[in-house]
Amino acid sequence: MSDKLWAGRSAGQTARLADDFNTSLPFDKRLWQEDIEGSLAHAAMLGQCGILSNEDVAQISQGLQGILEDLASGVIAPDGDAEDIHMWVEALLTKRIGSAGKRLHTARSRNDQVALDLRLYLKKEITVIRSQILSLLSVLAQKAEQYQDTVMPGYTHMQRAQPVTLGHHLLAYAAMLERDVTRLEDCQVRMDECPLGCCALAGTTYPIDRFNTAAALGFIRPTANSLDGVSDRDYAVEFLSDMSILMMHLSRFSEEIILWCSWEFKFVELSDAYSTGSSIMPQKKNPDMAELVRGKTGRVYGSLVTLLTVMKSLPLAYNKYMQEDKEPVFDTVDTVKMCLPVFTAMVDTMTALPQKMESAAKGGFLNATDCADYLTRKGMPFRDAYKISGQLVHLYAAQGKTLEELSLTEFQAFSPLFGEDIYEALSLPVCVGKRQSYGGPATVGAQLELLHTFLESHQ
Repeated sequence: MSDKLWAGRSAGQTARLADDFNTSLPFDKRLWQEDIEGSLAHAAMLGQCGILSNEDVAQISQGLQGILEDLASGVIAPDGDAEDIHMWVEALLTKRIGSAGKRLHTARSRNDQVALDLRLYLKKEITVIRSQILSLLSVLAQKAEQYQDTVMPGYTHMQRAQPVTLGHHLLAYAAMLERDVTRLEDCQVRMDECPLGCCALAGTTYPIDRFNTAAALGFIRPTANSLDGVSDRDYAVEFLSDMSILMMHLSRFSEEIILWCSWEFKFVELSDAYSTGSSIMPQKKNPDMAELVRGKTGRVYGSLVTLLTVMKSLPLAYNKYMQEDKEPVFDTVDTVKMCLPVFTAMVDTMTALPQKMESAAKGGFLNATDCADYLTRKGMPFRDAYKISGQLVHLYAAQGKTLEELSLTEFQAFSPLFGEDIYEALSLPVCVGKRQSYGGPATVGAQLELLHTFLESHQ
């Protein structure tokens, strides 16, 4: 068993079972780059403030750079009996450069180290995930333009409701994803404070310059309160919340794609590259990618609940349970970064079946509201017009007729206000084309312009 960097308070050795239970190296080892970046900035600041000699700073910096290069090239990997990545790096540094390595931890604690590492890690990962969402938005823009005139049923309560277009439908998800992008940007701004220098909880008696290290590490400012700096995980909770909302959007979209692929709908056809078959039923083509995205949404929700539960009753400042913050964050990052590219490619290669969509739109009395609006424009109060339209649907649905198939005589039996122009008013393309209120299905072109502007301004 290796010597602990915190040895001194206890004369005895911790049990191997306790060491295995206590260690976080198996999962926090992925923070090696952030940990070394933080240590380089910390050492440079200690030298500039006269706390360490220039010789010590040079040795520390050279040693850390060597470790960084060896890790990046795969020459070495974090392993062994170290309690965490911070101790592993410091122990290796001391082994390589001697006593100067033992001076690196001056005016610093593992508490502010881990808080720093996690913030640096999430700032980087948010940038990656944000870029992935923007790629999905670009695909949605292309698809919405391609299918902006493809009429399909819009649904409420999973019942055919009113006619829309596939382009309009896709842009609804684009609007959700735009908010996901801006939520991540807001989260990134709020976590852009550097906790380095908060030490264990009460700062330090050394004359350090926290603004120096914050600037060197790309933060806007240092955290204003040392207790908060080491015990805050709001930014991680906010990130997991943002990812849960994002996955909710992907899950809803996945559910629709799953429905649309079924023979009951058959609105779309997925590419063979992003669907699977059955081991026993040769006719099957399964939307497994969409199903997995929907399933993995629960996994991300679980990570959010995990961290909320860990933090809900913690007194200030740092507590060991906060070690449980990293695995939910890491798993969420991995899950989302895996889902987004697959989902984007699945949508990009998906083919719509316009005839199926139009057929479904014609069969569900989606123009019943337009029938009522027709009578209203002729002078009838809307409630009376609504009742007549409903009576028409009730009578002729039982006979297997649509409104477009009725004769003028059949219409006029309910109201003399019906004229020959009722057939044009009930045409589905006309019904869609008249919905020109802001954000409606007839404004897909304008919505696409807004989406392109958003993409250009967020690249």
